[in-house]
Amino acid sequence: MKERSGWRGLGRALRDVIFPPSCLHCGGLVTEASPLRHVCAACEPLILRVEPPACPCCGHPYFGETIGERLCVHCEGLAPEFHEGRTAVLFRGPARALVHTLKYRHGLFVLEDMAELIATSPHAADFLRGATLVPVPLHPRKERERGYNQTRELARAVAARLGAGTGVAGLLRRVADTQTQTNLDRDQRRANLKNAFALAPGVVITSDSRYVLLDDVFTTGSTLNACAAVLRRAGAVNVDVCTFGHG
Repeated sequence: MKERSGWRGLGRALRDVIFPPSCLHCGGLVTEASPLRHVCAACEPLILRVEPPACPCCGHPYFGETIGERLCVHCEGLAPEFHEGRTAVLFRGPARALVHTLKYRHGLFVLEDMAELIATSPHAADFLRGATLVPVPLHPRKERERGYNQTRELARAVAARLGAGTGVAGLLRRVADTQTQTNLDRDQRRANLKNAFALAPGVVITSDSRYVLLDDVFTTGSTLNACAAVLRRAGAVNVDVCTFGHG
């Protein structure tokens, strides 16, 4: 393992000499001082990693003292179809830059950093390790336009990074080409996603498997909840959710 790590470090050093990476947040050079490849050492501490205590539904951290388990303002009224939710980071600063680069700039190269942030977050990594990751699907039209489903690619990168039996399964498909959720409130998002998802053809749900729906960002939870409802109706018993960012 140490030998493999050493070769990986040497490969990164050679690659960075030829193609010096720049920070997606500030534009400065990323040196070996940073644990990430596309966020510099000065900006890396601006990534707000989520640690307990956190909301058991969406994973958003609680600030201040808490008594018992309770839902936070981000998911009150959600009526979750899943059991538990986690998130690795808050969706701001450099973390937002990583997601936007992946989704809107064809930046598959940031998957290395996103998987690293999830894998080095015990709160998220221990939750995902050994589970079957189910990426939230894009509508075929949207996937053709983008060229890939960013959540599926993230799930693959995370599963490869975690190992230990962590797998990826494309159990769902998006059957409705809905309008963007960006400017919709919670109720509008829920209505927009009604009957938007279904099981993928030929999928068999195993009742004793643990499925974790994976998405890039948790906003209101409507998309994840709609996906979880499809899995539950198909016979899935253990359904959780996890996102890279929350915001």
